[in-house]
Amino acid sequence: MKSFYLTDAGKVRSHNEDSVTILKNNNGEYLMIVADGMGGHRAGEVASSMVVTHMGKRFSEASSVGSKVDAIKWLNDNIAEINQNILSYTKDHEESVGMGTTVVLALLTKEFLIFGNIGDSSGFAIKNGKLHKVTHDHTLVNLLVEAGDLTEEEAKYHPKKNVLMKALGGNEKVELDIFDVDISANGILLCSDGLTNMLTNEQIEKVLNDEELDIEEKVIKLIRKCNARGGTDNISIAYLVKESGDLA
Repeated sequence: MKSFYLTDAGKVRSHNEDSVTILKNNNGEYLMIVADGMGGHRAGEVASSMVVTHMGKRFSEASSVGSKVDAIKWLNDNIAEINQNILSYTKDHEESVGMGTTVVLALLTKEFLIFGNIGDSSGFAIKNGKLHKVTHDHTLVNLLVEAGDLTEEEAKYHPKKNVLMKALGGNEKVELDIFDVDISANGILLCSDGLTNMLTNEQIEKVLNDEELDIEEKVIKLIRKCNARGGTDNISIAYLVKESGDLA
């Protein structure tokens, strides 16, 4: 496996509210996370950091996430705990009212690949050089598209395209949408909407398929392209590719 992750504040925001990581445990399992925080007084970066820190600690402590059923329970149990931690923090810090975060994650073992998400950060499986979006955006415009009230094209430029219907810290109870993904995927790309709002899938694929660049250079180039187009949001990317001889 080769993997690399990076986050950047972009060109407009005064600070970075995203958090990102890729971890490998002693059993050779991989956990990838991107969290895009929101809230005033830098509360967004507190919320996103809580996701990455909590999940990372629990993942490092576990010798294995177990079976697919065990892993899904492990993910949801930890997400529920993080949600309560965010709500408790908000109660104790009045200035952080409205604090929350999206989360998209991927868990790869020798037997399975599962994605999970809350909010509008995206998870893609990569096969034969093509991005295949796995996750489902929990946004107002996505609901309107599904109801037939907006077209996909209209949704791209809708003034309320960033209004979230679901986020960590938004309600007392929140669960990940879980997706069981074909383990034969060649790679995984997780990102905040700072990437997908700036670049099309085709533009991202062009960079990822450039054989002259190594994995780190590809991620850096994607961020530079976002910033060259205005960098209107924080940009976070977690990218993993399989090498010959890796998991099936």
